[in-house]
Amino acid sequence: EFSLPSWPIAAFPMIDLSIVIVNYNTKDLLRNCLFSIFQKTKGINYEVIIVDNGSVDGSVQMISDLKKGKDKVFNSLTRSGRIVELISNKENFGFARANNQGIKKARGEYILLLNSDTKLINNALAKLVNFAKRKKGLAVVGSKLINPGDGVQLSMGRFYTLPVVAISLLGGDRWLRRAPRKACLADWVEGSCFLIRRKVIDKVGLLDEHFFMYVEEMEFCYRIKKAGWQVWYYPKARVYHLVRGSSPEGRQRAIGWIYQGLIYFYQKHFAHWQLSVLKFLLRTKAAGSWLIGFLTGNTYLKQTYAQAFKLVG
Repeated sequence: EFSLPSWPIAAFPMIDLSIVIVNYNTKDLLRNCLFSIFQKTKGINYEVIIVDNGSVDGSVQMISDLKKGKDKVFNSLTRSGRIVELISNKENFGFARANNQGIKKARGEYILLLNSDTKLINNALAKLVNFAKRKKGLAVVGSKLINPGDGVQLSMGRFYTLPVVAISLLGGDRWLRRAPRKACLADWVEGSCFLIRRKVIDKVGLLDEHFFMYVEEMEFCYRIKKAGWQVWYYPKARVYHLVRGSSPEGRQRAIGWIYQGLIYFYQKHFAHWQLSVLKFLLRTKAAGSWLIGFLTGNTYLKQTYAQAFKLVG
């Protein structure tokens, strides 16, 4: 049986929005992200909480300099928002655990989990907050994610039930994940820009720290919907997102984390026979991809999916 601990949430005077950004060796991306927040966000009171996961690229020093007012550009932009907290971890705790650290410090009526590899377009965060306030049953809302070259990213998706997993492993993600032009209800939305109504966390708990990175936002939405709340996608709030920019380890590590995340998701929420079918599907995908790598001399495929096969167990 899996259960989440009941974590205390900071009891401080409320503001509109707490922005939690987890950083791991993305100093330049983080600086650009902060610049866009301070430059583009208007009409709401907000705070920024940065959780650094043991970066060695000078990120912590850069943030400390900003807090001390050593950057003249930022000084002119931070009148309505400020970096109120820097949490500096000695190692990489992963996405879920680090975000939970930030959430516990948050004072906002709404809490935004924002990737360091994002840049805001127009007043995206105020649009998300104002949309959330109009929807009484809303627990989470996600923005429309845009590639740096202005292509639209698939920003919402279906829960990874067995048919969805099978189609996805066969390359059918483009039909399962969407980015509609109009606001709509969703199963889950991408965690790159992920707005949560604070009182929902008090009821359903924080992100599950068994996930290191990936799948955690889908599992959180799954718990939310089981509790009777709604998940929304709101395309009028648009955010540039550099895919895997905040995951320097790249695609090979990402696939391993996704495999681990899916297995844990099924262990927690589904029957044993469904977990067995999931593992069969994941093994089949890994074996097939390894074989293609072997036949074509693709070292990346061989290494990535040999490791993925081991993770399935």
